[in-house]
Amino acid sequence: MRILFAGTPAVALPSLEALRTAGHQIVAVLTRPDAPLGRKRILTPSPVAARAAELGLPVIKADKVDAAAREAVTAARPEVAAIVAYGALVPESALSIPEHGWVNLHFSLLPAWRGAAPVQHALIHGDDVTGASTFLLEKGLDTGHIYGTMTETVQPTDTSEALLERLSHRGAVLLAQTIDGLAAGRLTALPQQGEVSLAPKLTLEDGHIDWRQPALAIDRRIRGVTAEPGAWTQLSGQRVKLGPVVPRPDVTALAPGKLRTEPRAVLVGTGSHAVELGLVQPAGKKSMKASDWARGLANKEDVVFE
Repeated sequence: MRILFAGTPAVALPSLEALRTAGHQIVAVLTRPDAPLGRKRILTPSPVAARAAELGLPVIKADKVDAAAREAVTAARPEVAAIVAYGALVPESALSIPEHGWVNLHFSLLPAWRGAAPVQHALIHGDDVTGASTFLLEKGLDTGHIYGTMTETVQPTDTSEALLERLSHRGAVLLAQTIDGLAAGRLTALPQQGEVSLAPKLTLEDGHIDWRQPALAIDRRIRGVTAEPGAWTQLSGQRVKLGPVVPRPDVTALAPGKLRTEPRAVLVGTGSHAVELGLVQPAGKKSMKASDWARGLANKEDVVFE
């Protein structure tokens, strides 16, 4: 089929490659405009734009599907649009441009976790199983009829970054199979069924750890916001970034936020039992092992995270 591929971050790349491998023709790529990156804020193409350029594919750069973008999409004459983490809503005026509409790969088992951060919310809320869905895009937020799903078991140490990486590859297979089914005329989309939950985009404040919460909730939240937007706490008014922690149910005497150093571990109290810190990044410094960071602290016995 003639496919318009819409995507922006690296998580969309496996889908682009899967569609090419399946023998479909990518007639154009729609992606977000170049963005400033790094300390020098150098304008840099999105991962999808960079790969499309390597492949010699026509690229449409637009931060939203406005009149100019719709004109470019129409000119490409796609039979179907495949969309994976493009980063902007597709207006109703553009949905009917391809004959078979826009097929969205979403990283949840819809209608669970509709929205921009499904993997993060699945981890924060302690889901044991998640997955991906392909569905026909419509005006509502992730409300369209479902073409197919795949499931993925959540591992105890998964971060959103690690889980999304797995889902991006397995979801790419699902998307290619969906497009194959549409091309063969053997696929029908069915209405979503089940309980609806929402997964809005996370803010920096969502990564602020409340040490009064139980250790299980803290563990889930830290893994859910790793790598974006990142977990953090405060010490003496300064922000300290945190990597994933290890629950320590054997230590129950520490007050919430209270730090305790051991010969081979740095512990923090929570609303239930302690957790062991992994990586720590103080303000203005590089990430380091918690034990290395703690050696530089004065009055360790008085340290309390906020």
